[in-house]
Amino acid sequence: MTALDLVPPWIIKLIIDDVIVGGHDTFLPWLIGALIAAHTGRNIAASLRIRFNNTLEQKVIYDLREKVFESLQRLSIAYYEHRQTGEIMSRVSNDVENIERIFIDGLETLLMASLTLIGISIILFSLNWKLAILSLLPIPVLVLVAVLYTRTIHRFYHTIRRAVAELNAYLQDALSGIRETMSFNRHSYERERFRQRSAAYCESTLQVMRLWATYSPSMIFMGSLGSVLILWYGTTQVQAGQLTVGELVAFLAYVALFYIPINQIHSVNNMLQSALAAGDRVVEILDATPEVRDQPGVTTPSHRLRGNVTAKNVTFSYRPATPVLTNMSFAVQAGERIALVGHSGAGKSTFLKLLMRFYDVKQGSIFLDDHDLRALPLAYVRDHIGMVQQEPFLFNGTVRENIAYGDLAANFSHIEAVARAARAHEFIASLPEQYETLVGERGVKLSVGQKQRLAIARVLLKDPPIIVFDEATSSIDTETEVKIRAALNELTRNRTTFIIAHRLATLQHADRILVLMGGRIIDQGPHNALITRSATYRTLYETQFHLVKP
Repeated sequence: MTALDLVPPWIIKLIIDDVIVGGHDTFLPWLIGALIAAHTGRNIAASLRIRFNNTLEQKVIYDLREKVFESLQRLSIAYYEHRQTGEIMSRVSNDVENIERIFIDGLETLLMASLTLIGISIILFSLNWKLAILSLLPIPVLVLVAVLYTRTIHRFYHTIRRAVAELNAYLQDALSGIRETMSFNRHSYERERFRQRSAAYCESTLQVMRLWATYSPSMIFMGSLGSVLILWYGTTQVQAGQLTVGELVAFLAYVALFYIPINQIHSVNNMLQSALAAGDRVVEILDATPEVRDQPGVTTPSHRLRGNVTAKNVTFSYRPATPVLTNMSFAVQAGERIALVGHSGAGKSTFLKLLMRFYDVKQGSIFLDDHDLRALPLAYVRDHIGMVQQEPFLFNGTVRENIAYGDLAANFSHIEAVARAARAHEFIASLPEQYETLVGERGVKLSVGQKQRLAIARVLLKDPPIIVFDEATSSIDTETEVKIRAALNELTRNRTTFIIAHRLATLQHADRILVLMGGRIIDQGPHNALITRSATYRTLYETQFHLVKP
């Protein structure tokens, strides 16, 4: 395509010099035919170029998106707890899209411009080396200005990427909290917060546009000066008989083509700086190392875990010098039901995070059967533990799809069986599409209790030897709670179960209760024994039932 772009000016030269000036009229049909053939071939090549380039570019972007998402999937919980969801989404969507522009528009333009410059330079020097040198005089100035522009614009584009990330992060947060905005009547307040972030994004973008508004016309002006110099000097050459009119016209045409790719390269440079700023943020995800990962050479045991859990001198802190767990030690036999109780911040949820290997133990060890937790593959550990969180998360799909997340290969009869066991089948049957009913984003179409029961059904379908309930029944009405507790007493048989709940009435049937305070186990035993001998447990229990008098 580049070669065919360079043919028309040369044909025009031949028409002027050989046909118009030289009088060789028989050449004209052939030259016109050659001109038509050049334009036809050029457009065929353009069509093939577009198809090839877009196929290649989309494959590259597809791979990039896949790698970014794969990197996000392998990162540890700590990465997400220190970043806003909207900011991460901005990197995956906006920043990758910005990189996509350099592939779709930038690389193609850069390649075409480079090939055009090489081809035109060869032709210019073959036509008239003096005029060719004259046409290159503006180049050093163009390069110098481009370097200065690049140094300035790169910083501005980093500001833009941060501004759009903050805007997206706020937008995600505001939409997720729309019910709070309505209930507190804070629409004006939220509009102002959005306006501030949107204004910051607009202003940072305008900074770039103002600089580009000066830079781009300046580059075009410098190119125009080169054409003026060539026209002035070339005219004197024609008058002196050292250059034909056709050669001067062709030279001016080639010079016009010469400065077009130079301006295109300037545009690509502007686009490249934006892509580099976005690329820094994307590469940060690709290069991020998960805090919790498999040890080198780790092997997967061939057998299913029985469910024995042993903690030996477990110490952990999220921040240095602020321990959350200190020298925690206990042993749990397979099938035993263990309850963890204590005031907020005592370390209950933290231990469950360590058990799931969301974090790794800093000191001490946790054993599953006879295996150190850190010596087992992450996937193997999590396959053997089912967790129902305090705030159950449902995906924006059907009831059946959310339950089937526990076992993607499960058939419908199995899904219905666990739904019945979790006391969810009754309300599912009353839904408009029953198991095919869409639950909405985060399960917004269901009540808290309904979401809780679906989350329990999902874990039951997974059928792990170890089950964790992190305050799983705290938001369920009493009638539903009684039904679920009856089902759990049967279904947790022969499974190791850890239960966290503020409603201590749900823990009376636990085999053993661990009482935590300040990250330490201060007592343990069954409910009846603890209510007698443990002042801390008794206070927790009596306070909850309003038995402590002021």
